[in-house]
Amino acid sequence: MKNLVFATNNRHKIDEVNSILTGSYRIISLSEIGCFDDIPETSETIEGNALQKARYIFENYQQDCFADDTGLEVDALQGRPGVYSARYAGEGSSYDDNVVKLLEEMKSQANRNARFRTVIAWISDGRELFFEGVIDGAIIYERRGASGFGYDPVFVPNGYDQTFAEMPPQLKNKISHRALAVKKLVDAILKKGK
Repeated sequence: MKNLVFATNNRHKIDEVNSILTGSYRIISLSEIGCFDDIPETSETIEGNALQKARYIFENYQQDCFADDTGLEVDALQGRPGVYSARYAGEGSSYDDNVVKLLEEMKSQANRNARFRTVIAWISDGRELFFEGVIDGAIIYERRGASGFGYDPVFVPNGYDQTFAEMPPQLKNKISHRALAVKKLVDAILKKGK
């Protein structure tokens, strides 16, 4: 089994990607390569943040790696929270704080359409590649479900009646924005290995 460095220490993300790869690769976190740095995410775009993190690891640890950034884009909020999804309620805000702010802003909105968008930047042998996964859905009026993380309890993907937080992890990990982006990444990795 080959190791792949994922430029994150977020256990939720690592577990999610490990379950998608199912045995082909083992995801190595930042702490497992000895990186305890606070990697800057100062770009104005999701793509920029993903690349910034991947370049940081490649340049400082000389390891091929991938990094992701995800945003929830809500139509009624002109695409917000977008690149600021993780800190929507302010620096140091929790998942709960962000959901509270989102539901408050969406209270009087009739248009509930939203999408989750993940971009993965992969650096391999000095080449930089991008993979994107998007899933459309809607923001509901109150939280449902106890699984998942982030905005999962208030997001229902199109074609389903459960939030991401109500779905069994196997289903979410098959249809999610991150799953779609990771599948493209894995296809590229497998193709490279041939």
